[in-house]
Amino acid sequence: MDSQFGLMNVWQQGDFVTKAVALLLIGMSLASWIVILIKAIDVVRYKRLAKHSQDFWHSEDFATALAKLGKDDANPFRALALEGREAAAHHRNTKAHLHDALDVSDWITRALRNGIDEFTARLQTGLAVLASVGSTAPFIGLFGTVWGIYHALMSIGSAGQATIDKVAGPIGEALIMTALGLAVAIPAVLGYNALVRGNKFVLTKLNSFAHDLHAYFVTGARVQSGGGEATVVPLKKV
Repeated sequence: MDSQFGLMNVWQQGDFVTKAVALLLIGMSLASWIVILIKAIDVVRYKRLAKHSQDFWHSEDFATALAKLGKDDANPFRALALEGREAAAHHRNTKAHLHDALDVSDWITRALRNGIDEFTARLQTGLAVLASVGSTAPFIGLFGTVWGIYHALMSIGSAGQATIDKVAGPIGEALIMTALGLAVAIPAVLGYNALVRGNKFVLTKLNSFAHDLHAYFVTGARVQSGGGEATVVPLKKV
């Protein structure tokens, strides 16, 4: 029974188009799962870094605070702190350039925003693959189904009879392509939505951290809101 109606039979009886569609769907599935696993690991790591970023402000000076963020260059919170420090240092040593006409607040905001934009682009890498797979895989599977049904009907026509035993096998095998398309698309869509939610959480924490950095480099203290009132948490500069 398995050799007659199983997946191996679909592959053995299928023509070039059927095999090409099956290989394309398998390739799309592998690509989407690779992206999901890699990006999920990144999101978990960034969430852990976001929790540790609060330790940055429990320091006596900036050098100690920066050391608490570790030495990993891939840490977006550490990269943002360095961007802010370099922007503040650059503004103190102004030269005859147009960008130096900006005040310190605008200059630091520009530097921090550029850092966040670069990290956002890196964070969203691969999501386009999941979106493409989730939107196209069902239609590719449907194309394989239509192609298989076409050949099944041609075989039935040449045989001259359309009894249930002649129709059930070929039509069922053709519908397997639709199921394969859905099996590829559903994990891609679910993975895309989960990663978007995770990325939004990380970016929210990063924007909050950037807001505190901006306040620190402009005023010398972190502005922290709580209970409806703003409090200032000082941090000595080095």
